Amino acid sequence: MNIEKMISPTIRNIPPSGIRKYFDLVNEMKDVISLGIGEPDFVTPWNVREAGIYSLEKGYTHYSSNAGFIELRREIAAYLKRKYSLDYRPEDQIIVTVGASEGIDIALRALIEPGDEVIIPEPSFVAYKGCAVFARAVPVIIELREEDQFRLTPELLEPAITEKTKVLILPYPNNPTGAIMNEDDLRKIVEVLKDKDIIVISDEIYGELTYEGKHVSIASFPEMKDRTILINGFSKAFAMTGWRLGYACGHPAVIDAMKKIHQYAIMCSPTTAQHAAIEALRNSDDDVQAMVREYNGRRRIMVDGFRKAGLDCFEPLGAFYTFPSIKKTGLTSDEFCERLLMEERVLVVPGTAFGDCGAGFIRATYASSIENISEALIRIQRFVERYSNAK
Repeated sequence: MNIEKMISPTIRNIPPSGIRKYFDLVNEMKDVISLGIGEPDFVTPWNVREAGIYSLEKGYTHYSSNAGFIELRREIAAYLKRKYSLDYRPEDQIIVTVGASEGIDIALRALIEPGDEVIIPEPSFVAYKGCAVFARAVPVIIELREEDQFRLTPELLEPAITEKTKVLILPYPNNPTGAIMNEDDLRKIVEVLKDKDIIVISDEIYGELTYEGKHVSIASFPEMKDRTILINGFSKAFAMTGWRLGYACGHPAVIDAMKKIHQYAIMCSPTTAQHAAIEALRNSDDDVQAMVREYNGRRRIMVDGFRKAGLDCFEPLGAFYTFPSIKKTGLTSDEFCERLLMEERVLVVPGTAFGDCGAGFIRATYASSIENISEALIRIQRFVERYSNAK
């Protein structure tokens, strides 16, 4: 038997994540400063960890309901109301998932029939295209532009819509660019979508990490509430990546369909994490704001550092990434990242890991200490000067 031929061609033909090879290289090297991993460098706040520990001490180690503890869903509903003026019923409009990633996956699987089209603006999170393909959808890529501040515009969206379009993924605040969509930006998208049978999967995992103004959800527009699946979670804002907890909110029919997949594949999200998340939502606003202030300071240092090094750098207003252009060096994104790692021991990620239109860019995260960022910027400036002079 040829085992390789037994693998689904759909899965076999999907390339591995463009990020992973760099992390594999780092594991074999010493003295590397990593600006590559999209993970908070902060530890989960103590009160949240304590709530998880307490749940274990009390023996709360059994399954929750499939949709998650009702107490947690009520806290999620209260949080979304408090933060973004969104109204969701905890009983039938919210499901707790294994990270935001599971929410994206089961939302697509609940909606897609083979051949349906999913519009994906890129550069964006590497999992969107893979999840769409796994659901047997046809990904339709919109290439975002630096001159638009990497925002999705009606001019880009309208030509991508066909009679087969089923879903638009809206990835803001954006990984990897740090771009945001404000209320006026979203209103223009709503005008395009309001009369079309298209569901929006709005990935708002970085919603708390917005540095000018307040994050606005497309679900806050009345005409979009029922046709939006809001995806969020605890990994980024609450520094809870390893707890693997997220949630999805939307129309009861869609949430019920997602719950069916969740029931068969997952059963329920980790209960220790759910107990910790209740505490996070109730009593961690100050911790989140302290982390946001720290990120904002680092953001300014990193943007200034790239510009001082002679690289054009769009100003990110959300998430914790910068997305500078490295075109002046004459190197491709992969060449830049590989040589920077080998020659200066700094890890960044090629923009092409997030879509072909990321060519000529790199992603660097400021979810790292100021000391690490400052030293990395010194090394990057030295590297850029060396290659710019050689060019």
